[in-house]
Amino acid sequence: MKKIIILGVTGSIGRNAVDVVLAHPDSFKVVAVAALRSREACEQLAARLGAKAYTGDDAAVRAVEENEADVCLVATVGLSGLSPTLAAIEKGMDIALATKEVMVMAGELVTSAARRKGVKFLPVDSEHSAIFQCLAGRTDPVGVERLILTASGGPFLDRPADLSAVTPAEALNHPRWKMGPKVTVDSATMMNKGFEILEARWLFDVGVDRIDVVVHPESIVHSLVTFTDGATLAQLSPPDMRVAIQYALSAPARLPSERAKLDLASTGALTFRRPDPARFPCLDLVKAACRAGGCATAVLAAADEWAVAEFLAGRLRFTDIARSVEDSLSHAPATACDSVDAVFAAAEWTRSRLAGRHPVSQVFP
Repeated sequence: MKKIIILGVTGSIGRNAVDVVLAHPDSFKVVAVAALRSREACEQLAARLGAKAYTGDDAAVRAVEENEADVCLVATVGLSGLSPTLAAIEKGMDIALATKEVMVMAGELVTSAARRKGVKFLPVDSEHSAIFQCLAGRTDPVGVERLILTASGGPFLDRPADLSAVTPAEALNHPRWKMGPKVTVDSATMMNKGFEILEARWLFDVGVDRIDVVVHPESIVHSLVTFTDGATLAQLSPPDMRVAIQYALSAPARLPSERAKLDLASTGALTFRRPDPARFPCLDLVKAACRAGGCATAVLAAADEWAVAEFLAGRLRFTDIARSVEDSLSHAPATACDSVDAVFAAAEWTRSRLAGRHPVSQVFP
């Protein structure tokens, strides 16, 4: 039986993880759960699991430091996942990682720490889980030529290219997935897919020039791997985050589930297309940050986090999310992000600079 800690238990990933654990009481035991807010919900979920509940600003770190576990599921929002991830690595826990910003902002830092402690990363995102499964549970690039991430295209895939009038309600109306507001907006801008490029780069040790994105609106093929011998493997399943969560917790074993299975005969056509760079400029911004190196990806993620929050609050236009990121990258200092302090400093520099230029929509007419 694997002992598990769930950080961010009241979010969509955390709640789906609870469903997975409760369906397999002989395989998993949750020892602690944590949430930044939502104290009542956190305590209720903890009671269902027979686990300790932690809430507040330092809840995630305390949950890790005060408990022993085999796997720590990190499903917090933004940069708040970095410190508890490093704390879990130091205690020798494998990391089931759902928080994109950890790899985006500090990929080299956390993967180096994991190698030093002999800790494994277990992908929770459906795309990275798909790659993980195509690689037969490995996280090395032997024989791999390209990784191909699929993207649903979000709610604006076929909307006229001028997206400046998009409202928060429209951006939050994702056609395929039920997620938290930050991730849902990132899906609409396709910044989430850019983050996934960076995640894949660190999770599987493959350069970003060997990672592609294709738009696949049906969300049945979750990602593909092309090998050097010309073979391409894909992982397919109905859109359900619990499939990836369960495999992250059970790998390399596969456990049964009552969820719907794929019926290809009734699925219909599966379509693929290249993403439109004019409609989704965030993909190119991610690649630019990769080329810049240093703290550029930390600046990228912090700028996006700030801009999405401003957009959801009605103080920023949808198209100004990418503009805020581009502006931040163009002024980012060329410094290394080789410590937690450096990552947080880069994020704070970004937020302070953007807040000083608020509202950004007046800077970018």
